[in-house]
Amino acid sequence: MPGRHRRRTVLAAMAAAPLAGAIGACSGGADDAPSGGSTGSRRAVRVTFWSALRGSQEVVDAFNRTHDRVQVDFQQIPSGGQGGYAKLSNAARAGNAPDVATIEYPQVPGFAIDGVARDITDLVDDRLRARLLPQAFGLTTFQGRVFSVPLDVEPMVMHYRADLFDRYGLRVPRTWDEFADLARVVRRTAPERRLVLFPTDGATQFAAYSWQAGAQWFDTRDGAWNVSLADAPTRRVAAYWQDLIDRDEVFVNAVESRQSDAQIGGGLVLTRLSGAWDAGAQMNARPGQKGQWRIAPLPQWDTGRPAVGTHGGSTFAVTKDSKHPEAAMEFIAWQVSHPDALRARLSSGTSSQYPAASALVAVGRDAFDRSYYGGQDIYTLFEQEADKIRDGWVWGPRMTATGRVMQDSFARVGAGRGSLADAVRAAQDGTMPDLRALGLSTTQHST
Repeated sequence: MPGRHRRRTVLAAMAAAPLAGAIGACSGGADDAPSGGSTGSRRAVRVTFWSALRGSQEVVDAFNRTHDRVQVDFQQIPSGGQGGYAKLSNAARAGNAPDVATIEYPQVPGFAIDGVARDITDLVDDRLRARLLPQAFGLTTFQGRVFSVPLDVEPMVMHYRADLFDRYGLRVPRTWDEFADLARVVRRTAPERRLVLFPTDGATQFAAYSWQAGAQWFDTRDGAWNVSLADAPTRRVAAYWQDLIDRDEVFVNAVESRQSDAQIGGGLVLTRLSGAWDAGAQMNARPGQKGQWRIAPLPQWDTGRPAVGTHGGSTFAVTKDSKHPEAAMEFIAWQVSHPDALRARLSSGTSSQYPAASALVAVGRDAFDRSYYGGQDIYTLFEQEADKIRDGWVWGPRMTATGRVMQDSFARVGAGRGSLADAVRAAQDGTMPDLRALGLSTTQHST
């Protein structure tokens, strides 16, 4: 039976501080002139920017060269899970958070509820909205209020070893049934190899599988956070992967590990299921495998109604401590929508970021070195897959904690204890106390 706990509503706990007036002429998007030119004796407004994203320094340098009303001071920080989010939270508690912070999609609701990310609804003008994929903006919007601006959106795809597929006479699977059949063939044909890894540290991967299947782990209907991590689509996904695990047809270990590196580097795993961004990461990590990999669409549950979830992606928020929110938004808008911003980011090294601004896809396509993937035009594939991103997904208020509980249970599954179904139930049970501690109105469902 669903249980309901009425407390504060979805937005009541958020430190919403809407600002009057859209930024209009200072949106700095792809069609806008830079803010350079004569400004007389007017001193530039300086904004601070923290990010762990590769290429951020190059982006800031490009912005500062072409703008004189606003200048950006950049600080490289660790990635969120490596201490970056703790640093941001601590700075906000001390009242000295940067003007602009980088926040991944799953963490946006939490930083909004904590009052770190400012409500920027009135700073996002119609031109910027029109440039960005609505599926991406939907992930940063709650009850009509916007709390961050998408930089990229990363549809989940299937990276596969084309040379090994050819060696064993394998066909690229179009459906999850075909994928399971292929996993059996690989184990039988090459016993030391497996088709894929089920990552015990992969809560976001599992979320993407569930998202694709039609799951709705969280929603904010009726002014409450409604939680359903063990809904029917998620249980279907859990049962599917549990069967592959029980048959010893997939590897089961952490993806962020030496073991995984050895599996990929040694050609022991034939596919990787991850976001579009991972193509560039693969190129950087394993240049010696150039020409061996290709990318295909993620297998589907229903080819007549194709859908995918996302895996990865970052956004930019204006923090509550910003004294110059309009200037901060000028920098954000330029960074997510101007071709020079993407060119600068890609100039830092290999990247396959799929931009949330559709007009920038051609920039990424032109800049990307196709030779690693045998000349394949992966950006056209990413564009096709981005159109399949299923609308309506909502990340929860405490996804780091939710994911940690889920992954602890995944690790037990890898050791032969418990099941994936147990893991998603444990994650739901572990999530509810955190939401209640925030004073949020909640409901939970298991069907």
